[in-house]
Amino acid sequence: MRRRVVSLVPSLTEAVAESAPGLLVGVTDWCTHPGDLGAAERIGGTKNPDVRRIAELRPDLVIANEEENRAPDLDALRAAGVEVLVTEVRDLPQALRELDRVLVGALGLARPAWLADAEAAWGRVARAAERTHRAQRVEELTAFVPVWRRPWMVLGRDTFAGDLLGRLGVRNVYAGHAERYPRIPVEELAAAGCDLVVLPDEPYAFTADDGPEAFPGLRAALVSGRHLTWYGPSLAEAPGVLAEAIRSAG
Repeated sequence: MRRRVVSLVPSLTEAVAESAPGLLVGVTDWCTHPGDLGAAERIGGTKNPDVRRIAELRPDLVIANEEENRAPDLDALRAAGVEVLVTEVRDLPQALRELDRVLVGALGLARPAWLADAEAAWGRVARAAERTHRAQRVEELTAFVPVWRRPWMVLGRDTFAGDLLGRLGVRNVYAGHAERYPRIPVEELAAAGCDLVVLPDEPYAFTADDGPEAFPGLRAALVSGRHLTWYGPSLAEAPGVLAEAIRSAG
């Protein structure tokens, strides 16, 4: 089993910390879960990690993500002789496979119970959706999902968060957009004719006072970004947390 791991991805940090406490020697400034990361050193942000310091930590492995981390930083780590594993996550099945690849395949850990719990939780969602379809009682909601403002950016095609929402019966109206995170004028968003706007608290920290006011008359679901965008232990409780936020949209 590898003994020294640096994580450049908050969700993977949580996945490793919950599965094998003590393996992490370096994490980013954005790694917030679990609350106690022990002696792991902060090595900068996901987009600007301290490559030199990471190499000095002599990790057996650096775990990264093709979307969250910059290729030049990963190339610099490899040039310094550091092994880097890069994940790619565009939907739930891929996320589950990548977690297995990192934790079991690369780190040599026993498959964690929380990963099985996550599969079971989303399996229940799928079975419930299938029963609903068979009963012909589907009432799909349409939504757009801002991830930033000034300028406004939303979820587009091939996103993990969009896939999770789709499994819960919320169709992203920009899922067919050519870009994964298109910039859309707020006037166009307001005129999209959706049932609701889904506002996560990361990467932009939307709140009840910062976001919904831009779309008067439209229901706004304020959701946990960790449960919508992270792939890790939070996946086990994500269906319930997200579904409740959508039901409670005001």
